[in-house]
Amino acid sequence: MESTVSATIFITFPRDKFKPNMTNITQDPCGPTEVSAHPAFIFAYSLVFLVSLVLNCITMRVYFCSNQRVQSSVTVYMKNLVVSDFFLCLCLPLRIAHNVTYSITMRKIYCSIGATAFYVNMYASILFMDIIAANRYLKIVRPLETHALQTVRTARHISIGTWISLLAVSSVYLISFLQTSWVQDQKLSCESMHSHKLSVVYKIIHCVSFAVFAFVLVSLVFLYWKTLQKIKKAQLSTQTVSSRHKFNRSKCNMLILVVVFCVCFVPYHLVRLLYMFSSDCSFNILKELTILLSVLNVCFDPLIYFIFCKAFRDQLRKKDLQRSSEIKT
Repeated sequence: MESTVSATIFITFPRDKFKPNMTNITQDPCGPTEVSAHPAFIFAYSLVFLVSLVLNCITMRVYFCSNQRVQSSVTVYMKNLVVSDFFLCLCLPLRIAHNVTYSITMRKIYCSIGATAFYVNMYASILFMDIIAANRYLKIVRPLETHALQTVRTARHISIGTWISLLAVSSVYLISFLQTSWVQDQKLSCESMHSHKLSVVYKIIHCVSFAVFAFVLVSLVFLYWKTLQKIKKAQLSTQTVSSRHKFNRSKCNMLILVVVFCVCFVPYHLVRLLYMFSSDCSFNILKELTILLSVLNVCFDPLIYFIFCKAFRDQLRKKDLQRSSEIKT
């Protein structure tokens, strides 16, 4: 009996001694499980990944495998938007894997590298959408003026600066997360693994991101509205049926672009801001639904290119003709 008791003490003592420090870890008031691990969300993310992967591969093929040598500033911005959507699509398998496996290693990889890459590419898409709207505004509303934003060289510099800024901000979170004392409970959410210091950094970054998104949203609506007013003024002056038809089509196209942008990103940013400063567990489901809505943007963008961009359709048609001729030969 004495040997059994001593053996038990010998075994349990090191466990207590090397127990992870929980004092700096944010406790999860909603329990250990994540809503994103629900089979419905896993199926939805998997479906979005498969559809977006096919669509974005086609888009990448059109923009990066064409023989078109003459580039414009819009082409440069569009390529960066396509790249951000493509890499955002590639982030989805990590999100799916860490919810399916509940592996500690997979959770650490996703909460550090995967989540960082996810948000970098999301905000890259948001910013490049706004830059493209500004470029279109200058081209239509002020066609006689020459702006640096419309030159290829400046477009490349702006694109590089956008990526560097996003990577710099995200690296602050990533480095802080890597310095956090991770606990060994594989069912804790990413936010529950944050130390108090990282939690403050996390809230500051998201507040700044919300302010940037609010500015982008207001400027996007303003730019498209002013562009539409200019098109209306130019086309209604001719008083022809074709001009009215073109105006209605332009109005419909811009309205769809703004609606898709708002549906994908506005709910996420509103719920995310409430989620950070509230301990109400009911926000978990809303947060996951809005993340899923934001991810749908990687499926909508390629469809928008095909429907609204004539140059994109022409390039895709050329690719199909080249492929059919190669098969015949």
